[in-house]
Amino acid sequence: MASRRGQLLDGVLLLDKPEGLSSNHALQRTKRALDARKAGHTGTLDPFATGLLVCCFGRATKIAGNMLSADKGYEATLRFGEETDSGDLTGNVVSRADTDFQGVEADRFEAALAMFRGEISQIPPMYSALKKDGRPLYKYAREGVEIERPPRDVVIHELETHAFNGQQATVYVHCSKGTYIRTLAQDIGRALGCGAHLVALRRTSVGPFLLKDAVDLNTLQAMSVPQNALISLENLPDGLLPSGLKQKG
Repeated sequence: MASRRGQLLDGVLLLDKPEGLSSNHALQRTKRALDARKAGHTGTLDPFATGLLVCCFGRATKIAGNMLSADKGYEATLRFGEETDSGDLTGNVVSRADTDFQGVEADRFEAALAMFRGEISQIPPMYSALKKDGRPLYKYAREGVEIERPPRDVVIHELETHAFNGQQATVYVHCSKGTYIRTLAQDIGRALGCGAHLVALRRTSVGPFLLKDAVDLNTLQAMSVPQNALISLENLPDGLLPSGLKQKG
């Protein structure tokens, strides 16, 4: 019988996070829908972003370390002509293209993308959860304080155009851990000389898990037995859990 603190559930739920919720709020709603006691997720999505959030329950939280190191896939939409302080549509515009800007030519865009495939260096954004002296960088950013951030090496395994009209483009990105897609969009805009920022971001994969296998929050909350949406420990891909944990009672 479940206690007031929730049931002791073990497993992984693949959630299609909706726009407008923080990853933690989405996790808490998922936890309530399942009446689960212990839960965590394996990688934050910004509130404006949607897509795959890997939610872990009970003993499945042991996969968190492996999942934080996993490659990820995204579908990202960039708008050309403006750069924002956050790198996305939630920020303030800090620079604009020249008044005669008519858009980006397709061949120039493809040439710019080629510059960002493979191992690249990124400077993490100020609007991030990275900490300086125990405080998240985004708190400094909100106060107008700029903190020096050392560059980080990341790997862009794939970077391909899915849609393009000169004013904006949608690209598929398959990248290593630690990659900031907002920074990638900003850097592409700078390479083009016109500026750019993210207007949409959807995570499509985290390690072996795919968005096509995820459930959205409304569907989960409407299920009569939402616990059936969990992937059991026995059915998790090999290598995610510490040795022997699948067999433990």
